Amino acid sequence: MERVDYESLLISELLQDRKNDVLDVAPWYQRRSVWNPSQKAYLLNTLFERKPIPSIYVRHVIDLENEKSVKEIVDGQQRVRSILEYRDGGFAAKHPAHGNRAVKYEDLTGPQKQSFLTSKLSVGYLIDADDADVIEIFGRINSISKTLNPQEKRNAQYSGEFKQFCLKKSVELVPFWRESRLFSDNDISRMLEVQMVSDLVYNMIEGLKDFSASALSKTYAKYDVEFPMRDAIEARWDKLFGIAVETGPDVFKRGIFGAYQIAQSLFFFLDSARASNWTVRKARQLMELVDTEISDLVLSPEITEANRAILDSFRGGNLHRIRARTQRHNYLTQVAQKVH
Repeated sequence: MERVDYESLLISELLQDRKNDVLDVAPWYQRRSVWNPSQKAYLLNTLFERKPIPSIYVRHVIDLENEKSVKEIVDGQQRVRSILEYRDGGFAAKHPAHGNRAVKYEDLTGPQKQSFLTSKLSVGYLIDADDADVIEIFGRINSISKTLNPQEKRNAQYSGEFKQFCLKKSVELVPFWRESRLFSDNDISRMLEVQMVSDLVYNMIEGLKDFSASALSKTYAKYDVEFPMRDAIEARWDKLFGIAVETGPDVFKRGIFGAYQIAQSLFFFLDSARASNWTVRKARQLMELVDTEISDLVLSPEITEANRAILDSFRGGNLHRIRARTQRHNYLTQVAQKVH
């Protein structure tokens, strides 16, 4: 292979290639179509939001029988199929101009259709690539350069309502995550903050639960197509983090709540006790009281069995297990009675 040339391709040109029968979206080495409806809709919403999608890789091959050049999709089959299917009215996708309501192509206005058809796709053309080149490139593109953690796998597998909600809320709080040092840049790059958000939302729905990767995956699947309590959870979430962010990053950085597992217990407590109308001042006072009491327990020469259990729930090795979570929640409930 000589090189890869990157160019822009309008969606209207892609549609014209299909009409002219010069587009091969299923060459012999490609996988079958495997995307589910939510993944397809997520791709279209990404286009509507004018956000980038990965490049599509194409090889020109000569159809000797018909004496014409055919564009063979080396990588990007699912993206191309989804775009073509949307144009054919095969499914609906959320559109920002429709209040993020899911709409089909025929529901778009004239200007919206124009915008869709003139959207540019990044295409890498494989110049002078033979079959061996294509197989190697296909393998390289689709290989995983790093082992995916469970949250990265969930993010790749699901594209629906619950995933979008958790991702949106995580992104909105990136400055808070970084300033409070609850998550490092590397943590964020590996989506650990999205996992914590997902776990917290799961607990807001189901009540206090043990951390379980499989339970989170089942929740992603359960609410992939519809997330009926989204508005109610969002209202609670925004109220909760309106308080948490305003407490200031310093109170997290300098004390026991600097560990995200401990911070998550605080967030869950404040939400579960929302009827008590917590304020920023009260939340900060609670955190400072807990910091002081836990520090005193650490320095105490003698410690009761009950206090040892409390200390272990804040400083032990299994902070995300239900036993530690329950112990912390009960302790926060107890200390909260001292807040005025």
